[in-house]
Amino acid sequence: MDRYKKLASNTFIFAIGTFSSKLLVFIMLPLYTRVLSNSEYGELDLIVQACNILIPIMSVGILNAIIRFGLDNSTNAKNVFSIGLVTTFLGFVGLLILTPILKRIYFISEYIIYVYLFILMSSLHSLCSNFIRTQEYIKLYAFDGVLRTVLTIAFNLIFLVEFEYGIAGYLLATILSDLISAVVLFIAAKLYKYVGLSYIDKITFKDMLKYSIPLIPTTVSTWIISMSDRYILSYILGSGANGLYAIAYKVPTIITIVAGIFMDAWQISAMDEYQKGDKGAFFSKVLKVYSSLLFCGASVIITFTKLIIILLASVKFYSAWEYIPVLVIAIVFASLANFIGSIYMMHKKSEYIFTTTAVGAIINIILNLFLIPKYSIQGAAIATLISYIGMFLIRAINSRNFMTIFWDIPKLILNTVVIIVQSIIMLSEIDNWFIYELILVSTIALINTKDLLTGARRIIK
Repeated sequence: MDRYKKLASNTFIFAIGTFSSKLLVFIMLPLYTRVLSNSEYGELDLIVQACNILIPIMSVGILNAIIRFGLDNSTNAKNVFSIGLVTTFLGFVGLLILTPILKRIYFISEYIIYVYLFILMSSLHSLCSNFIRTQEYIKLYAFDGVLRTVLTIAFNLIFLVEFEYGIAGYLLATILSDLISAVVLFIAAKLYKYVGLSYIDKITFKDMLKYSIPLIPTTVSTWIISMSDRYILSYILGSGANGLYAIAYKVPTIITIVAGIFMDAWQISAMDEYQKGDKGAFFSKVLKVYSSLLFCGASVIITFTKLIIILLASVKFYSAWEYIPVLVIAIVFASLANFIGSIYMMHKKSEYIFTTTAVGAIINIILNLFLIPKYSIQGAAIATLISYIGMFLIRAINSRNFMTIFWDIPKLILNTVVIIVQSIIMLSEIDNWFIYELILVSTIALINTKDLLTGARRIIK
């Protein structure tokens, strides 16, 4: 199959599963914002994000290595999966030792058992899901996304609406969804054939750890960029402020979802082309289309920010719209930085993923401490934007040491200026602001039409 058609085909199949599971963010948001108060939603967000940072620490980042080494034709798949499974269980046992510390964290102490189960089931599901993706069980991966969506919705309705378990209900729904999905994947893909202590090769284990361990601080740094502002907001302004910010952050997730679907498929194509000796030509062509889609999507979301927040959240969260435009721009640059990160992944240069992300994290923390007291919630959004732009610029320059990618810099600058102007107009709420927004959306479309049509032609051919 032609490389462009393969990328498009995989992206489409991933979209079937990923859209269904990721759309949960939007499908269930009206429910969450109605059954939970601002403070409860803010507290739940802190718990989930704490779990998300504990998962890579517990598993020593092995879930990232599963993708890189699973896609490598020179590595035995049984070695990769067995190492991932053993590492996950050993890490979980190690995490149990931290119980006295975790119980001292006020928003975790009451839900400590749920937190442990959340972390374990999420890790096992991610392990199985990532591995079947590397073995190109694409349709099963898509089916899993649909299954997990149905399960999560059903369990949320049971535990949140019927039994009114609140925060515990949300966590329990996620735990059971991950558990059932992981079991289905394990059986359907016959992953038990990949399990065995005899499959644990010391050299592969060492190489995987060498790759994955630097990604632990990378994940921590990424978490700091996207989540530290929430903890600082909660500390300075209370959980209610964090609840508003968390809702605002959900809207740019539309871009994250689409970009994530593409990146799932892209990692497979990128590895194929890398192993064939591509020097950057394919990457540059794909980047043009990818960046065009990002900016077009961002422009549309900024224009309809108010309508989106009305549709997704209850009235008490309406003011969250004010923080969405800045966060949308931030996610665009985060997505571009992630694309460049695939270059480091292919060359097994995970240390560069860490250093570039760490710089962004440092910038984020410093700016949060200065901007949140002065500009409240908007200060957190601005800090996130600047940190992602910084990370993107560093990666764009540094990655040239490994692969030369052509950047259309005038187009990049023009796209950025237009969506910044859109954001300013939206936040200023000047007279006839919607007309100006439509004009700027059309401008973005004109700027990017050529690259989008070129990409479509390559796929059709």
